[in-house]
Amino acid sequence: MPTAIARPGSRGGSLGTGGVLSSQIKVADRPVTQQGLTGMKTGMKGPQRQILDKSYYLGLLRSKISELTTEINKLQKEIEMYNQENSVYLSYEKRAETLALEIKELQGQLADYNMLVDKLNTNTEMEEVMNDYNMLKAQNDRETQSMDVIFTERQAKEKQIRSVEEEVEQEKQAADGIIKNMSPEKQVKYIEMKTTNEKLLQVKLIMSMIHEIHSQVKQEAVLLHEKLYELESHRDQMIAEDKSMGSPMEEGERLLKQVKEDNQEIASMERQLTDIREKINQFNEEIRQLDMDLEEHQGNIFAIILHFYYVINRLAEAMWCPFSLSKMKKKIICKQR
Repeated sequence: MPTAIARPGSRGGSLGTGGVLSSQIKVADRPVTQQGLTGMKTGMKGPQRQILDKSYYLGLLRSKISELTTEINKLQKEIEMYNQENSVYLSYEKRAETLALEIKELQGQLADYNMLVDKLNTNTEMEEVMNDYNMLKAQNDRETQSMDVIFTERQAKEKQIRSVEEEVEQEKQAADGIIKNMSPEKQVKYIEMKTTNEKLLQVKLIMSMIHEIHSQVKQEAVLLHEKLYELESHRDQMIAEDKSMGSPMEEGERLLKQVKEDNQEIASMERQLTDIREKINQFNEEIRQLDMDLEEHQGNIFAIILHFYYVINRLAEAMWCPFSLSKMKKKIICKQR
């Protein structure tokens, strides 16, 4: 019997019996991307370098040098750009300072113009404006002269300082020349004396500081002595007051006696006040009677006036009472004339 010829197999494998696909096909062999199916990645074709010789390292070095050169050129361009921006910034800064000065001057002119407009709006006389102008001009002239004098004095002082500095430098150079011309022994001695002088200057500075501290301590000591004297005086005063107070019984008796005396004086003053009030009421009654007599007896005016003056004199004698204050308490002494 003739043998059946088998169908050639596909890429996924040979067909099985009955035309069913073989289960050995793997979908992962055909990865899916965003653009669709892609083919299988194959290895590098052709032979590779087996030995890394000198030419290989030279080529690698040349590529790195090329990259470094490119990066250096890039950085150089950035530096040039930054320098240009810096120079532009400095020019802008100078221009800003100039414009600030111009703005300040224009603001001053604007203030002058505003003041002039205010003068015109308030109908100010031209003579008053000229007086203000002359006054401001005289003040500016005085200030300008003062500034010129100060500037001249400053230049003179600076010139004097420069001349003194030049003299000091000349003297220093002369001293250095003398030292160089000395013998080695004298130079050693000079260095020793210079060191000793520096130490003595330090000692002098320390002594001045000690003297200043000593003076401060003396001042503080004087203040403390004064405070101590005040405290001792206060202590002695308190001790004397304590001694003069006596025992509590004696102090109580003295206070009780003083209270009794004060009560007696108060009662006496109340009696005197009662007498004065009674006299005042009596005099008021007499004055009222005089008013009635004036209304009834208008003819005998002279006698009524004499009686009125008599009443007024009595009232004045009763009202004018001399007052005197004692050292420890107030006492009121009323004496009738």
